Amino acid sequence: MSIILHGVAIGGGIAIGRAHLISRSMDDVAHYLLEDHEIPAEKTRFDEAVRATRKELEMLWGSIPENAPAELGAFLSLHIMLLGDVTISREPREIIEKQRCNAEWALKLQCDHLIEQFDAIEEDYLRERKNDVLQVVERIFTNLDGDAPQLPAPEDLVEDHILVAHDLSPADMVYFKDSNFAAFITDVGGATSHTAILGRSLDLPSVIALHHGRELIRQDEMIIVDGQQGVVIINPDHLVLNEYRRRLRAWRGARRKLSSIRKSSAVTRDGTVIELLANIERPQDVEEVRESGVVGIGLFRSEFLFLGRDTLPTEDEQFEAYRHVAATMKGMPVTIRTMDLGADKSPKWLGHNQADNPALGLTGIRLCLAEPLMFRAQLRALLRASVHGRIRVLFPMLNSLPELRQALAQFEYAKEELRDEGIGYADDVEVGAMIEIPSAALVAGSLAKHVDFLSIGTNDLIQYTLAIDRNDDTVSHLYDPIHPAVLKLILHTIKTGIKANVPVSVCGEMAGDAKLTRLLLGMGLRKFSMHPANLLAVKQQVLTSHLDEIAPVAARMLRSEDPDKIADLLLLLNTEPG
Repeated sequence: MSIILHGVAIGGGIAIGRAHLISRSMDDVAHYLLEDHEIPAEKTRFDEAVRATRKELEMLWGSIPENAPAELGAFLSLHIMLLGDVTISREPREIIEKQRCNAEWALKLQCDHLIEQFDAIEEDYLRERKNDVLQVVERIFTNLDGDAPQLPAPEDLVEDHILVAHDLSPADMVYFKDSNFAAFITDVGGATSHTAILGRSLDLPSVIALHHGRELIRQDEMIIVDGQQGVVIINPDHLVLNEYRRRLRAWRGARRKLSSIRKSSAVTRDGTVIELLANIERPQDVEEVRESGVVGIGLFRSEFLFLGRDTLPTEDEQFEAYRHVAATMKGMPVTIRTMDLGADKSPKWLGHNQADNPALGLTGIRLCLAEPLMFRAQLRALLRASVHGRIRVLFPMLNSLPELRQALAQFEYAKEELRDEGIGYADDVEVGAMIEIPSAALVAGSLAKHVDFLSIGTNDLIQYTLAIDRNDDTVSHLYDPIHPAVLKLILHTIKTGIKANVPVSVCGEMAGDAKLTRLLLGMGLRKFSMHPANLLAVKQQVLTSHLDEIAPVAARMLRSEDPDKIADLLLLLNTEPG
């Protein structure tokens, strides 16, 4: 009998294959009492398991491949940091002594206690971090058990294997870096959880938040993973299997067809030139970008230079990273966002206490202004690198004109320092404001008077506008990029930029969603910045669009506040020739 499961679609297309179950569970932990003389040895056994786990994670961190997603190092660094927390590394020892129990049972008791604490947290993002704690605890448990992790050897996986797990950690992703599996599915995770981010970066068909998939699927059972619709089909019948085989062939054919337009210029049918730019996280990513046919880098997330390490990067280290990217792009624009740290990207060396609601706390430009020496070191590095290419500086998470003025004052201060030291920099470095908060969108006119460009970060703009945490799969269905309020804020920002003669780009996930390309074109957007994997699909939409034909449909969408009508018009927009 076939079973259909629904989860969160992460993308990567369609896969058909055999299930390969991954199991690492503490559900069946044995509990036994110790004699007094056995307790010291048991605590030592626990300490050795913690040390072995740290060694594993550090080895995995050191073996991250050059082409791995930048987030991977940050996630592994987080797990190493969690391993050093007393609630994980020390308190189970106290349980062993007080309850005279074996280390496995003590670890399970402490894990259950931590899970209860996380479940009681109201802030959705922090509650999501429960999975990171579980992943670390499971690794300690595995080392206590004395068995190797219940993961298949990478060389044992073949092209039609689909990994089925309760969860996959960043460390697991490193473990599988040389594997050739077809897809993966997990029971947990939100749309922007670590697993989801890695799945998108690997461009694998994947579905998460299935809840009971690991319980229902058997080893070697035939399954279909539809990473586009968020559907997993267990033991499909012949009709369904043949239909998905047809869809898989069509999907692969469409990908091959798209590759033929790689070198084509992004020009609409009526002759309007559209700028397609790339988002990157690491200096190494620039090599891939050079081959993708973009006209520049629309977003370099510089904060990833600060993550996955024990100390703050020096000014010279930052300079070398920015110089490399600018020089490699050979005169094409390189927009570098100043460090967007805080909230979910808070390195352990930063030293700030965790806020009750980190997404609304000291993050983005607020943190930069609170740490002026750290901020100015980055601005100095950016200015120094500007003589090697066309660097543009972008300030994140701006809320108001006073914040922008403070950031610009620090920028001028950095210039003055360099002049006094006789260090050169380009005189024409452009500065931009990121529109990620509704308040910034509403006062975009005042911001535009003081900057050279605006960049709309739709991920956070949607989240803050709709009060939706994308990490929480219980509300992720409410995360709606075509919500009337979101569209009005984006349209207002684009119109403001046109009126002020200030270029506007979109660098969030909406820019890389080909279903929204014609809508954004109809709204007046002419600059899109996205992950390189999405470039060809978006370019195809640009090449087949005629602005005079799509503008009226887009206008009807923007006038409506009925979600159903907006959805119908979007479908019409994408089915008409354009």
